Amino acid sequence: MAEQAQSYGFRGGCVRIINQYIGQTVFFAVSTVLLIIVGLDAVFAFIGELDYLKNNYQVMQALMYVVITLPRRIYEFIPVSTLIGCLIGLGALASTSELTVMRAAGISVARIVFAACLPVLIAVTLGLVLGQYVVPNTEQYAESERSIQTDGGEAFQARHGFWYRDEHFFIHVKAIQPNGVMFGVARFQMRDGQNLELADYSDRAIFQGDHWVLLNVEQSQIGETSVKEASLDTLHWETSLTPEILSIVVLKPEYLSITGLMEYSKYLADQGLDVTAYSFAFWKKVLQPVATIVMVFIAISFIFGPLRSVTMGQRITAGIVTGLTFNYAQDLLGHVSIVFKVDPLIAASIPILVCLFAGIYLLRRV
Repeated sequence: MAEQAQSYGFRGGCVRIINQYIGQTVFFAVSTVLLIIVGLDAVFAFIGELDYLKNNYQVMQALMYVVITLPRRIYEFIPVSTLIGCLIGLGALASTSELTVMRAAGISVARIVFAACLPVLIAVTLGLVLGQYVVPNTEQYAESERSIQTDGGEAFQARHGFWYRDEHFFIHVKAIQPNGVMFGVARFQMRDGQNLELADYSDRAIFQGDHWVLLNVEQSQIGETSVKEASLDTLHWETSLTPEILSIVVLKPEYLSITGLMEYSKYLADQGLDVTAYSFAFWKKVLQPVATIVMVFIAISFIFGPLRSVTMGQRITAGIVTGLTFNYAQDLLGHVSIVFKVDPLIAASIPILVCLFAGIYLLRRV
């Protein structure tokens, strides 16, 4: 009995060492790939920003914009980096026949999958934290600063401004900062939903607890036969819009937090507006951890299957092609969901389920 217990203990120690070895290899590969991809994306983004240098938005401001948006870039590339990193890490073990030795020693494919998934959980956790708490704030700050610096006081030439509807008002805002200050606010009030009744432009708007105060207002009241103009230092504006809602509006759906998407979808539903785009972004974010884990299944199925004895370059190419195909499929189904009113949960789940079943099928053949 003592010898049997000692044998089990030795075997358990070996399994733990192997798990740790596989985990460290995969973690290092995924981290390296993520660093390289994000670095290249940041360089190309900086080069692209140089085409839009204007007013106070110069080289240093463009560089700061790219730096501030790094959390979003990391969040976006976590799934594909996981796929390519697993292919590289496990591929290196396969190239040196270490995986073959592990299999010969009785280590099952399921155990290898488990060991490879452990470090990926770190990437999943990082993605959840970035997507929920970091990316919405950094993106809003970066976009508002860029808009203010590039467009100055030009309300309707603001390249990064946005339009919004609130009951009978159509509103154009050049930028909004996280502290509840809007810049370049233009409001258009419609009579009977057809005729323009009121138009005004304000340099700034400050939120005061339950209302907005518009500053330096140029206002035009349009009657049937005349237009009455006025200049006001301040104007009281009662509206259901809050800085929290506007901070959601100013961002693309994919940059919002999960809770932000939930709250804004409810707000749009209350306004009688279509919520499909935000619902799809919500489910895409919720399912991203699952998608990241599925990327591990795909990588391992490739390593033990069609990419068992190919070069590292071919593995990297296969990972890039698979990752891009997965991303394009999700984006395409997002548009399909909006146009044809397909359930957003179904549209967001289809690419994940296809990859999951493909990975399981290939692993079952091993």
